[in-house]
Amino acid sequence: MSDERLALALAVTIRHDGHGGVADDLAAPEGLTAWVRELAEPLRDALDARAFTADGEALGAVRDLRAAVRALFARAVRPGPPSSADAHRLLPGDLAVERLNAAVARVPGTPRLEWPEDGAPVVRAARPAGFTDTDRLVAALARDAIGFLAGPDRERLRACPAPRCVRYFVKDHPRQEWCKPSCGNRARVARHHRRHRAES
Repeated sequence: MSDERLALALAVTIRHDGHGGVADDLAAPEGLTAWVRELAEPLRDALDARAFTADGEALGAVRDLRAAVRALFARAVRPGPPSSADAHRLLPGDLAVERLNAAVARVPGTPRLEWPEDGAPVVRAARPAGFTDTDRLVAALARDAIGFLAGPDRERLRACPAPRCVRYFVKDHPRQEWCKPSCGNRARVARHHRRHRAES
């Protein structure tokens, strides 16, 4: 799995909007285009992300995959609660697995060895001909999700418990409770206000 954690990056394209609601970075093809271009380096084996331009088909395919990934993330964090963003509309587990497997099958994965004269050998994925950038993107994201869910990071996956947060995160430190410091601050402020009201 890449250090960039593509599956987690995909899952957190749904986030708290700062006003009590939920924002979707992939609400339109332009959002998907921007997101893919930001991930140019981790997607380098799959496609030329800097030249990628999303259309409605790509947006639908990536959003369908994201729904499957978020459903499987919710399953992975049990018995803890899933993200509040989609707790009420999660795909059934078998459908999420089926959707993930269909996504990864869009492009066969073939390893390719690169060994520069002045460096160490590196295994990269080959880009087989005859597939669209959408196929390559969806398959790459699905491959990463499978690696994530079958790997050791799954055990450290958490749904952020901060008020109004809808993100998942990997618990990288034993004392980490939230996805980012601002969520920790929000949780502490909410706890303080609850205590203050109880004492009043």
